[in-house]
Amino acid sequence: MGASDDLKRAVGRAAVDQLVVDGMRLGLGTGSTAIWAVRRVGERWAAGQLDRIRVAATSLQTELEARSLGLPVGTLNDAGMQGGLDLTIDGADEVDPRGNLIKGGGGAMLMEKVVAYASARFVVIVDESKLCDRLGTRFPVPLEVAPGALAPARRALEALGAEVELRMGVRKAGPVVTDLGNLLVDARFRAAFDAAAMEAALERIPGVLANGLFTRKRPEVFVARSGGIERFALRD
Repeated sequence: MGASDDLKRAVGRAAVDQLVVDGMRLGLGTGSTAIWAVRRVGERWAAGQLDRIRVAATSLQTELEARSLGLPVGTLNDAGMQGGLDLTIDGADEVDPRGNLIKGGGGAMLMEKVVAYASARFVVIVDESKLCDRLGTRFPVPLEVAPGALAPARRALEALGAEVELRMGVRKAGPVVTDLGNLLVDARFRAAFDAAAMEAALERIPGVLANGLFTRKRPEVFVARSGGIERFALRD
């Protein structure tokens, strides 16, 4: 593994070892950092340390990984899960000083948001490259859009100042299709924006089913740096 992978592995394992206890209802995130947390949960399950946990996955990718490890995967609709989750561990594409996030580089932000907001504690694990002074510095804001709403959603996003790109598949002809059968668009805002106000504006666009701005639930942030793992002190 490269240095970046080492950091992702370290922070994923650290969050699980410090926070996950037996009997939890646990949300498992999606992406190249969150997958290390999933694998660490699987290791501890196999070692008999987490016999009574139940997990909810945020994507098909995460569900398949969790099932391959033998973890008991359910949904928020299942008996015993309807009251919400104790903890969700997930990654992020960008984290600003107040803990506002851009998520969804992997296209799973709809269920990531559902699971995160259904959790008593929301923990974000990142390496130091994901910290930024303001959101949108390096990553666009992804949106999940109903196929029939693509053109009007594009116009509405452009009216908000975004440059909009339909996400196309890699080694697949045509656009990316989400786990839920929708399209992904990436909206790049060149000018600074208020994250909470923009999240609300994006949610008002008909046909936009989810957006990658997370501003309404303050996360706990674990950061992997070359010198070790630290908890990021969020600014008020």
